[in-house]
Amino acid sequence: MTSSWSEARARAVLAGCALVPLLALTACGHGGEDRGSEEFRTASLAPGDRLVITTQGGVRVVGTDGDHVTVDDSVLAHGDDGDGDTYTLDLPCDERDDRARANCGGMPLVRVPAGVALTVRARNAGIDVSDVRGGLSLSTVNGDVTVQDAGTDDARQHLVTRNGSVRATGLKGVGVEAETVNGDVDLGCATSPGTLDGVTRNGSVRVALPADAPAYATEARTVNGRSTTDVPAAESSDRTHRLTLRTVNGDTEVRRG
Repeated sequence: MTSSWSEARARAVLAGCALVPLLALTACGHGGEDRGSEEFRTASLAPGDRLVITTQGGVRVVGTDGDHVTVDDSVLAHGDDGDGDTYTLDLPCDERDDRARANCGGMPLVRVPAGVALTVRARNAGIDVSDVRGGLSLSTVNGDVTVQDAGTDDARQHLVTRNGSVRATGLKGVGVEAETVNGDVDLGCATSPGTLDGVTRNGSVRVALPADAPAYATEARTVNGRSTTDVPAAESSDRTHRLTLRTVNGDTEVRRG
C-alpha cells in the first residue's frame, strides 16, 4: 500500500516537473512578443498631424520640404500610428543593443515635414530643433532645449527643461512658454507673440523681440538681480500683448531689435 502510494506520488511529481519547463517556455514566448517590434522606416504625415517623439536620451529634429518623417539608417526607432492624427516615434535606449545604445544620451537625427505639430519628451540629454514649421512642445530633464528658426505665427510654443537652459533664436509663435529651474531662459523671437512667459529660478531671463514690436504689459520680477526693458509699456487696459519674466537668482531683460 505504501509502495503504491509512493509510486503514484513520484509520477505526479515528475509530471509537475515536466510541466514547469513547458509553462516557462510558454510564458517566455508570450512575454517575449514585442507589439512595437517593427522597426520604423518612414511615415507620411500631413499638415495638422502631430508627431510625438519619446526617448531616454536626446534628439535633434530638423524640418524638411518632404511629407515624410524619416530617421537616419543608423538610428533604431519604433513607430505607432494608432491614435488618429498622432504618430508616436520611440527611440529606445538599451545598453545591451548596439544600435539602441547610440540613443542613450545621444542626439539621433529626425526629419519632420512642415505643418506638423511636434512634441518631444526626452531625458538626460538635450533637444535641438531647427527649421520645424509647426507648434512645439519640447521637454527634457538634465539637458538644454535649443530652437533655431522654428515655429509658426499661429502656434503656441512650450519649451521646458530642468537642470538646463532654454535657448531660442528666430522663434515664431502666437504664444510662448519657456521654463527651467537651474539655467537661463534666452529667447529671440522672429514675431511678436501675444503672450510670452519666461520662468527660471537660478538663472537669467532674456527676451529679444522684433524691432517693430508693439507695446506690452510687462511683469518682470527678480530677487537677486536687476530688471531692464526698452519695450514700450501698454496701457493698463490693453492686455493684447503680455510679457511675464520671473527668476530668483538672475536678471530679467527685454529688448527690441
